[in-house]
Amino acid sequence: MIFDDTKINPDNLSPITLAFVGDAVYSLIVREELALESDKKANELHKICAGRVSAVSQYKAIQSIMDNLTQEELSVFKRGRNAATSHTPKNASSRDYHYATGFETLFGYLYLSRKYDRIKEIYSLICQKSEQKK
Repeated sequence: MIFDDTKINPDNLSPITLAFVGDAVYSLIVREELALESDKKANELHKICAGRVSAVSQYKAIQSIMDNLTQEELSVFKRGRNAATSHTPKNASSRDYHYATGFETLFGYLYLSRKYDRIKEIYSLICQKSEQKK
């Protein structure tokens, strides 16, 4: 972790806990990119960010990179996707929400495993795949 030298074994954490961390990690990456790329007002940045971190966007992102995940990463994603959740957001289908939870689980796992370079690789790949679709 950045602020604590305590080693955490992410294998011992629930997928929902990993998703909790991963949600923040992914949101921070998107926010950092938006802040560095544009000179928009905070309200505009927030709207763009919200669209990019939505369950639907995360579903599309994980679908686009699934073939590029290692077996370990795929296993972590599936743990998160299959985890029992207590609700579904009003703007996402159950499928999108479960895939997004798996996506966030993966980012939380990689972060707590200190695999920062892999997080960057995966994010770059998501951006490349997104640009190719435009």
